[in-house]
Amino acid sequence: MYDRRKFAKVFASLPVTAGLVSLAQRAAGQQVPPANPAKPPAGKGQMDGSPLGDPLPGQRWRVHDRNRPQPRKVTPGLPMAIELPPSDAIVLFDGKNLSQWNGGGRGGVVTEPRWKVENGYVEMVPGTGGLVTKEKFGDIQLHVEWITPTGADPSRVGQQRGNSGIVLMERYEIQVLSSFDNPTYPDGAAGSIYGMYPPMVNPCRPEGEWNSYDIIFESPRFDGEKVVKPACVTLIFNGVLVHHRVELLGSTAVEPIAKYQPHPPEEPFSLQAHAGPVRYRNIWVRRLLGYDA
Repeated sequence: MYDRRKFAKVFASLPVTAGLVSLAQRAAGQQVPPANPAKPPAGKGQMDGSPLGDPLPGQRWRVHDRNRPQPRKVTPGLPMAIELPPSDAIVLFDGKNLSQWNGGGRGGVVTEPRWKVENGYVEMVPGTGGLVTKEKFGDIQLHVEWITPTGADPSRVGQQRGNSGIVLMERYEIQVLSSFDNPTYPDGAAGSIYGMYPPMVNPCRPEGEWNSYDIIFESPRFDGEKVVKPACVTLIFNGVLVHHRVELLGSTAVEPIAKYQPHPPEEPFSLQAHAGPVRYRNIWVRRLLGYDA
């Protein structure tokens, strides 16, 4: 007399139809995938994207390590607080226009911003480049709200869904991605410091719901070619601390591992255009001038 598991093993080994294999899987208590799941194009699966990089100093993992554990999911508090700008904030986007931004083309070419503004948000337009602030910043407190709208193509998974980023000083990226139920390599998930650190937990909301980032960024200091003080990031993601004054290894755009390249003490930051759809709203920044300033 066969039990359910033995029956499933024997049945699955026979040249039977897909429907009978599904019955055997169910008998064994296995999860059965949908009959016709949407398949991503070759090279655009959940774990596809930037290549595996070098070992990360002080960590067990390599850059973009596919074996790194996924961040533990946390449900953020609801509803999301409406973070109105404080009196000393510079409002970069209030839902009306892009007067504080330039468009960012290839090779650093400055253009007119070509993202779409409507209904109080700005939406990435494929093929138009990113957005770059007209003003330059060093140490800042930055508030940004973003959303992946519903209705995205289900075959677009991993890095191909809701992929943007907030690139501080145009060098240090905090990833924006649809990460509620869309696994990818952990240091490329929403809230990651790209290619360095995944968020400590994953508090991303489902598609169709707004997310918030509150970023404290301390810019690096250089003496010629020497790094005197590395950049630091603190990130509160939907009210949940996911990075606490973590020191950056360098520019996130450099592979196989980040490294510093000296630059001025103030630079613009940008909203990256990668693989949308992504929308932004309520963007403001405060300069951190220190005590007695």
